[in-house]
Amino acid sequence: MLTKRILNRPTRSTEPVAPGAAAPLVTAADCGLLLIRLTFGLLMAGHGAQKVFGLFGGAGLTETGKGFSALGYHPGVLFAAIGGLSELLGGLGLALGLLTPLAAAALIGVMINAMATVTGAHGLWETDGGVEYSVCIAVAALAVAAIGPGRLAVDRLFRWGAGGWSQAAFALGLGGAAAAVTLSL
Repeated sequence: MLTKRILNRPTRSTEPVAPGAAAPLVTAADCGLLLIRLTFGLLMAGHGAQKVFGLFGGAGLTETGKGFSALGYHPGVLFAAIGGLSELLGGLGLALGLLTPLAAAALIGVMINAMATVTGAHGLWETDGGVEYSVCIAVAALAVAAIGPGRLAVDRLFRWGAGGWSQAAFALGLGGAAAAVTLSL
């Protein structure tokens, strides 16, 4: 019964409901959040799989490690594994809506590092090698943490599944702190 009650809890939807009508079980907002989570999450998971496993045309851990070493991360393979696993697991968590604030923090931390070491010197636009893509990923992850993953998420069963200021602050704070520690090493 508890599971049924949780799955049928009302949303904070702005969609109009006729007087006397039951709120829909799944709203357009829930489907929109699912679309955002799946798109960003699975693309980031794939990006991480390129680094760690060499999938989807990626270089794999050894070659990615050489790139990280060239950026000043030593040992490069270790930092490549950390970055790649953060993208892979953070992306999967975001896609599933599982531990959403933690998944968002992982993606935010990686994107801050990317901006600080790779794209920041090239300005804003991706066409110039700038931060545009990294900013979009970080903001999308932060927004999902703030809004919550929606009804179509594993986190719906847990108290942190509703989003809010504390989840957004956790994601941004942990992601920022992890990026700061990594950049200082």
